[in-house]
Amino acid sequence: MSQLARELDYDVLLASVTGAAGLPAVLEAAKRGKRIALANKESLVMTGPILTAICKQTGAELLPVDSEHSAIFQCLRGENAREIKRIVLTASGGPFRTTPIEDLKHVTLQQALKHPTWQMGPKITIDSSTLFNKALEVIEARWLFDVKRDQLDAVIHPQSIVHSMVEFVDASIMAHLGPTDMKIPIQFALSYPARIAQPVPSIAWERMASLTFEPVNYERFPALKLGFEVASEGGTLGAVFNAAKLHTVGQKNLTLWGYVA
Repeated sequence: MSQLARELDYDVLLASVTGAAGLPAVLEAAKRGKRIALANKESLVMTGPILTAICKQTGAELLPVDSEHSAIFQCLRGENAREIKRIVLTASGGPFRTTPIEDLKHVTLQQALKHPTWQMGPKITIDSSTLFNKALEVIEARWLFDVKRDQLDAVIHPQSIVHSMVEFVDASIMAHLGPTDMKIPIQFALSYPARIAQPVPSIAWERMASLTFEPVNYERFPALKLGFEVASEGGTLGAVFNAAKLHTVGQKNLTLWGYVA
C-alpha cells in the first residue's frame, strides 16, 4: 500500500484500512501533496501534529470520511475558523446507553454487535458500544480542525440524525442532519467540492418529530473521558491510546476495555 501511494498516479487516496496498518500509505500520500479522503481516523489519532504539518508543507488535503467529521467539515464551509466556539460530536450511545452500569461487565458479544442506528463492520460496532470510537473521533477532530480541547464536546443523540454540530462565538449553532448512510460522507469526500445525486432515500419528516440530546455519562463511558484527556495533552498519548484499544473476546462474554479500564 505504501508503494502504491508513493508511486501511482492518482487524484484521491481513499484511506480506509483500519488501524495503524493504514498510516504508512497516508503519510506517503501526504508527502506527495495528494488529496486524502480519510476514513482511517487512527492516522490522526497517532500522528496528528506530524501528519497535519506534512500536509501544510506539501499542500496535501485531508477530507474527512467519518460521518461526524464530514458533518463538521460541511458546517464549516465558508466559515472563519477563528469564530468557532466549540465543535460538538454526536453519539448514539450504542446498545448499552440505558443498560445498568453494574450489568455492563456481563454484556455479550452479540449484544455489543447490535448497534441501534448504524450498519457498520464488527470492529467499529464494538468500539462504538463503549464510545471508544467516539474517543478516537474527539482526538481526530482536535487535529483535523486545529482546535483546542476546550473547543471540543460530545453529546448523546440516540436518533443519529444530527451527525454533529458547530457552535460559533455568537452562540449560533450549525448542525448537519441526514440519513444514517455512509455512502453520503464517502461520496462527498470523493466529489468535493461538488455534490452528486445518489439513490439514498430522504429522511421521512416523522422521523425528525422528536430529536433528543443527553449529556454523556462518563461513568458509563470512561473511554470517552480518556479521549478528551488525550486530546488535551497531545504528544505521543494518541499513539498510546490507540495501542490500548484492546478487546478480549470469549466464547460467551465480551470484556470491553472501555468499561473495565
